Amino acid sequence: MDSKTIAIAGEITPAKTIIPVVKKLRNLDEEDKLNFKIDKIIGLYHGESAKTFLEPYCDELLSIGEGRRGARNSTPKLAYLISRDILKAFNALRGRNIDLLITAGNAGDVRKSIIAANLLGIPILHIEQDIYNPIEVISQANIVTVPSEKYESLVKEKYQLRNVVNIQGYPMAKYVEDYLDGNLISKEDIYDEFAVRDFVLAVLGGDLKDEDIPPLVEALEALNLHVLIAPYRFKKEFVESFVISPNVKVLEEHVDLVSFLNASSSLIFAAGMGITIEAGVLNVPSIKIEGFHKTHGSVDLAKELNMPIVKIQDIPETFEHLKGLNSGDLIKNSEMAIDKIVELINNFDYNSKRSGLSSARRIWNQRKAFR
Repeated sequence: MDSKTIAIAGEITPAKTIIPVVKKLRNLDEEDKLNFKIDKIIGLYHGESAKTFLEPYCDELLSIGEGRRGARNSTPKLAYLISRDILKAFNALRGRNIDLLITAGNAGDVRKSIIAANLLGIPILHIEQDIYNPIEVISQANIVTVPSEKYESLVKEKYQLRNVVNIQGYPMAKYVEDYLDGNLISKEDIYDEFAVRDFVLAVLGGDLKDEDIPPLVEALEALNLHVLIAPYRFKKEFVESFVISPNVKVLEEHVDLVSFLNASSSLIFAAGMGITIEAGVLNVPSIKIEGFHKTHGSVDLAKELNMPIVKIQDIPETFEHLKGLNSGDLIKNSEMAIDKIVELINNFDYNSKRSGLSSARRIWNQRKAFR
């Protein structure tokens, strides 16, 4: 039986889509139920936080540069930095006999990894969750998976992608369910630390700008409830500077969001797919704040979950009538999606054609709307 080396790449939230697939592959490998033996799983990362996250699931970790989220660089410098990191990814992958690269997400680590793998002739499977804002280099993947039939039709028509497979769900939902088993900070510890037993969790993610924070804090204070704000993409001190009510407390910038979400009575957030899935799995009544990305995969999923999407000024009124979510078959579909991806890997078509440069141009033009 052949042995295979698999590489994975994705920032922390997208990697939560890949991890359940890796765990399933490991289990089947131990049971000799794959068409190959796993020789090694290699994690490609940029940044120490991603390295720490991927470490438990990989036999080896390779750095492919640093993330530049929020950094302001001139176009020539940015081109230089990206080229340098692509070279680093190329050197990391070269000579390691990698049989398949699995990627997820739309950040720089995916771009570097796919370009380097393409140059080296390494086959690529990309798991796409947000089909409205994918990264252009998925056009160089041999297979692209999407979570629904509607999305399959859309990417084929809009981006002219070929070899698209509908996996019928979000693998990350299974990651969240598994995380709930023994990994959470206890509710009692959170209640004791913040001296509240019933609180609203507010998460300030990438759908907000600095100027949104004062009116948002005001809207949260108008609830007249205990609110814990996870600043997430903002500095704690910046958010605290707008807080007047003693009922509103600001957490540290990096906390275990799933634990706080699990302990909360409801959620108000301005973020993307990751926390939308987490809220759905935990079935926490939620409000998604309408951000500057009106068209987004997380918006579609929020609507499916019966999660209201509102402007900041409408939060207090909407909260008064907030109902539970309709999580439906989120976990069941997630498990089915994982099985479909594992089947694709187990029977990978190494002759499948990449979509090419015309698809890359179409995606690039689409991404302009998200800049």
